Amino acid sequence: MAQLMRGMKGKAIVSLNDHPDIRRCFAGFEMEAVDINYTVGGGQGVARREVIIYSWDRAAEPAGLF
Repeated sequence: MAQLMRGMKGKAIVSLNDHPDIRRCFAGFEMEAVDINYTVGGGQGVARREVIIYSWDRAAEPAGLF
């Protein structure tokens, strides 16, 4: 996925578990860590952390709807 994002012409956003190996694979991309709650089948939620990875510099080119 990281290799594809490096070669693509467009923009991409990927959300994955926040793990050191994921951060190493996507090194060089802009990342944002967020706390989330995993729930399955209406069961009790489990607190986890995900990292949102952006293929472009959002400060230089903010994403819009159109």
